[in-house]
Amino acid sequence: MSSSPSEHITILYFAAASTTLGITSETIPIPPQAHPFYLSQLKDLLVERHTQLKGQSVGQTLRRILDTSQWSIDAEMVDDGDDEEKLGRIEVRNGMEVGVICPVSGG
Repeated sequence: MSSSPSEHITILYFAAASTTLGITSETIPIPPQAHPFYLSQLKDLLVERHTQLKGQSVGQTLRRILDTSQWSIDAEMVDDGDDEEKLGRIEVRNGMEVGVICPVSGG
């Protein structure tokens, strides 16, 4: 079973991700050939998408940001423990809202 062209997810960008991309959110289609579609695949999709839209430098910066970010799905933090394998088991489905939560430092 494949995703229909009408299946979308909303990505919320915070902090460095938002600053780098110049947006706070976007709605993107789930690739029709990717069913099921996993959170680990989303990183590559976002980097590819923004490299095409904004250039290699933005894509590389976004990759670094995503590699150190936490994720949320529908306002619930994903406990990945920095484990790419675990991200590969978390399915992202139509209508979900995925947040890119960048690391913060404070004093």
